[in-house]
Amino acid sequence: MHAIRLHAFGPAGNLRHEEVPDPVPGPGQIRVAVEAAGVHLLDTALREGLRGPLPEPPRLPTVPGREVAGVVESLGEGVAELWLGRRVVAHLGFAPGGYAELAVVDVDRAHEIPANLDAAQAVAMIGTGRTVMGIGQFAGLGPDSVAVIPAAAGGIGTLLVQYAKNAGAVVVGLAGGPEKVARVQANGSDVAADYTDPAWPDKVRADLDGLLRPAGGTPSATVVLDGVGGEVARHATGLLGPGGRHLVFGWSAEGIRGGEPYLVDGVSEQVLGPVMLREAGGPEPLQTLELRALAEAAAGRLRPAVQRFPLADAAAAHRALETRATTGKVVLEP
Repeated sequence: MHAIRLHAFGPAGNLRHEEVPDPVPGPGQIRVAVEAAGVHLLDTALREGLRGPLPEPPRLPTVPGREVAGVVESLGEGVAELWLGRRVVAHLGFAPGGYAELAVVDVDRAHEIPANLDAAQAVAMIGTGRTVMGIGQFAGLGPDSVAVIPAAAGGIGTLLVQYAKNAGAVVVGLAGGPEKVARVQANGSDVAADYTDPAWPDKVRADLDGLLRPAGGTPSATVVLDGVGGEVARHATGLLGPGGRHLVFGWSAEGIRGGEPYLVDGVSEQVLGPVMLREAGGPEPLQTLELRALAEAAAGRLRPAVQRFPLADAAAAHRALETRATTGKVVLEP
């Protein structure tokens, strides 16, 4: 099979499209003919040799990627025959191997793909979607919420806008550049602003004033759902009214270094992570969130945006992510 391999930590150009031996499923595992593999910003940090949330950096050489979808074409010992030929999606956890034509998955991590989703959409929901479900349930959004969402044209941001609108919230979506702002507006955001314009906070305040004051509302935000950090988030928290919350689930603008995020004075801030899993409940909280995300997509309530790259162009996909030149969830297709 062909796969993307990393032999040395460093820039995106170190990702090589190579022919490698087919993986063999062990006991309790399935082998999937991959139709879509998810690319995450964390992958770019791991490529550089940073461990992020992992116990240690990947061992080289490695095939990156931890989200896959496709058709089960081989079974390991002890796996029921009914899995053969199924369309499945799975998050591989800490195990890499997704950027490939074939991937081995523990069968207890696999979910059947709803009939109305393609493989790329399913991959978007298994990682990005489960994160959105965790953020959304913790944020407790409702008709009285005014949610500010930085990077609203990204994979998580696109789904968060939809989740918040479904909950009845007023949504302020932030994105970089006119094209992305147009996408945010088309996705249903009540207010959309270009954070590359230095005057964007004043524009948002004026838009909220015109939107909320006539209805008797207070023209300020109640929550910032922040996966970006940096100056954008600092200005976003300035839109919060009394009692506002700053919920942090990432800080991509300041890099992924495994450290603590910046702090914003005078704002109730909570860094989401394990707390989202406790809220999910069930014996396997991650799988609980994954199933909820897939169900929301199958029902049409959440519609993931996907940007597709050929598997051989994994390096280009990484560069695009690192330079914020992507919209939606990035996937590789063999």
